[in-house]
Amino acid sequence: MNILVLGGTRLFGKKLVELCLQNGHNVTILTRGQSGNPFGTKVKQLIVNRDNADSLSQALSSTTWDIVYDNICYSPNEALKICEILEGKTKKLVFTSTLSTYEIDGIVKTEEDFNPFNYEIRMGNREDFSYGEGKRLAEAVLFKEAMFPVVAVRFPIVMGVNDYTRRLHFHVERILQEQPISLPNIEAKMSFITDDEAAAFLYFAGITPIEGTYNATAEGAISLKDLLGLIEDATGKHAKISLVGGNEKSQSPYGIPADWYMSTAKAEAAGFTFSQLHDWLPTLVKTLVKELQ
Repeated sequence: MNILVLGGTRLFGKKLVELCLQNGHNVTILTRGQSGNPFGTKVKQLIVNRDNADSLSQALSSTTWDIVYDNICYSPNEALKICEILEGKTKKLVFTSTLSTYEIDGIVKTEEDFNPFNYEIRMGNREDFSYGEGKRLAEAVLFKEAMFPVVAVRFPIVMGVNDYTRRLHFHVERILQEQPISLPNIEAKMSFITDDEAAAFLYFAGITPIEGTYNATAEGAISLKDLLGLIEDATGKHAKISLVGGNEKSQSPYGIPADWYMSTAKAEAAGFTFSQLHDWLPTLVKTLVKELQ
């Protein structure tokens, strides 16, 4: 297969490229070039600024793909442009979407809780919308305008040792350094997925005939209180928690007011089996503690 990955040099994008290569596919990555090319001559690299529509169109003008993975689309304008450019050039598009398409209201989310097929479209660039709204509108545009099959994969926060956002790292470092962590609701539960599993589901979404919206997350959820407890156990130190106030530096990137996680029943019915969150999260925490001590 001939596969194009937009954004394939970091976290689950990098893992996805590795998975495609392991399965013998021809892979092209399209990036701005800022993260280098960790794959060398194993892939073809197109260095393009996604925001420059003319450059993007020119870079993608002469090739066709079996699957295109778009990990770096954040707005309806970007979604519309990729639909126009890829018309007649791909058999399928897999779009990386997000749990942030759903409201934080304490209810376990199924795909039906946000329906992009009847969502009112407002055009604009990524700076015109919140992250979640940009992704909602991008989904809506893709499902309305694409002349090829589309899968929108909704991920929660992705975890990994090499997570460049360092969100789990933040909590480990704050506890190791005995610094306060402020968050709105310590009992709020979240779901997570590893970079490896995120890549595995994206690959599955590409090579199988599924279309539409799919939640993808490890099975189970964990409260922030219990997650911090794992870090306390691994560090031997107590977390200093502030439930109100706190300055910007102390605010948890996992701070949410209510439970916020998804059901994976639809993806499992399609044939994918997810990991159990509690099987790997304690090990990941211990690994980060060793690295950061």
